Amino acid sequence: MIEEANACITTYTVEQIQARLNDPNLQLIDVRDVRELEREGIIPGAFHAPRGMIEFWVDPESPYFKPVFGEKKEFVFFCAAGWRSALTTKTVQEMGLAPVAHVEGGFAAWKAAGAPIAPKPASKLSSQAGAN
Repeated sequence: MIEEANACITTYTVEQIQARLNDPNLQLIDVRDVRELEREGIIPGAFHAPRGMIEFWVDPESPYFKPVFGEKKEFVFFCAAGWRSALTTKTVQEMGLAPVAHVEGGFAAWKAAGAPIAPKPASKLSSQAGAN
């Protein structure tokens, strides 16, 4: 399935994305699970859209639609190793979202390249709980 997805989607290297980090027309989308973000960190500026919710968040007819997916940007998906993001990119492309691509090697490749990483910010819910 991953080979099939990669054959019909655009794939960028970490270096290609790093060169475009300040491009206002580019939006990185992190499809990893929240536990992965907490454990490994995040790419600053990336929007978190868990893989299990992506179809609902991208579909403008869904009650769960996220406005970020209505913006006129190129959406570049990534996961831990590039497998989930390849499948995600193919799925959203078939749904009509464009332009879309994914990062070869995912977050692991990003980290190995020494690209910027930040800790996951505390959620509003957990920061409110700590205030009580």
